[in-house]
Amino acid sequence: MSPAPELAAHEAVTPVTHRPRKTRTWSTYPTWFFVPTIMLYVVFFALPTFSSFYFSLTRWSLFSSTFIGFGNYAQFFHNPQLYTAFTHTLIYAVITSGAKVVLGFLIALLLTSPIIGRGYLRAVVFFPVLLSTIGVGILFKSLLDPFHGIVNFLLGSVGLPQPGWFTDPNLALYSIAGVDIWKGVGIATLIFMAGIVAIPGEYFEAARIDGATSRQMLRHITVPLARGATVTVIILSLIGGLRSFDIIWATTGGGPGFTSDVLASVIYKQYQAGFYGLSTAGNVVLFLLVTAIMVPLSYVLNRNQVDL
Repeated sequence: MSPAPELAAHEAVTPVTHRPRKTRTWSTYPTWFFVPTIMLYVVFFALPTFSSFYFSLTRWSLFSSTFIGFGNYAQFFHNPQLYTAFTHTLIYAVITSGAKVVLGFLIALLLTSPIIGRGYLRAVVFFPVLLSTIGVGILFKSLLDPFHGIVNFLLGSVGLPQPGWFTDPNLALYSIAGVDIWKGVGIATLIFMAGIVAIPGEYFEAARIDGATSRQMLRHITVPLARGATVTVIILSLIGGLRSFDIIWATTGGGPGFTSDVLASVIYKQYQAGFYGLSTAGNVVLFLLVTAIMVPLSYVLNRNQVDL
């Protein structure tokens, strides 16, 4: 039997009750995991950074400091080698970062393709990254020695010129850049490989079905969708090039003369001479220079990125 009309009407207008929503309570428990990281950041980065800004305005030693205002900056910018070092820094950064981007991308394309010995080649490419920078500098200083180095010995044995890689004023900076590229291209390759592997395979399959060639897929799929990796490599390698010091100091010490001096080596020479406040001011200038270049560049490069 069907229910009475009055009962059916009553059920039709009876509102449906819902369970009350549970209120989500905020807990401080996960926040405590950030405390060690924040403490390390403050102690090893924030405090030294702000201290550098203060000590750059002083004439200081390990036991005393005297506030002198912007005297260190005035003296730093009157350094006769500053313009040359600044030019060398920009040249060195552009050469090393540009080469790492191009070579890293090409090697990553090779090492993500189905070739024999791919795993071994990946290890070989990345191996120089694991080596000490100072050790690499000493090694290449020996290999490229103009009189006793094995490289010039091999060149001379086949009748080729034997250049002074680190002793020729016209070659020293570019020779150091070549060593830097050899050591750092592995990181660039690794980042590009991660970006290429992350591209969905369906894009390439659809392109093959449409009759696209390998060059067309590279231009219209791989390059645009690996833009994030490209931006990362450009930023990291350019920052490293602008701040480079250790490999330059290990190979030439800024020489011959001042032909391979960069800003970091000029700053270190001032520190060696005992001008601690002056060298601190130079570090602040280098920090501001890197920031002034990288912040707008990062903004421009990160615009209109392709999201997968």
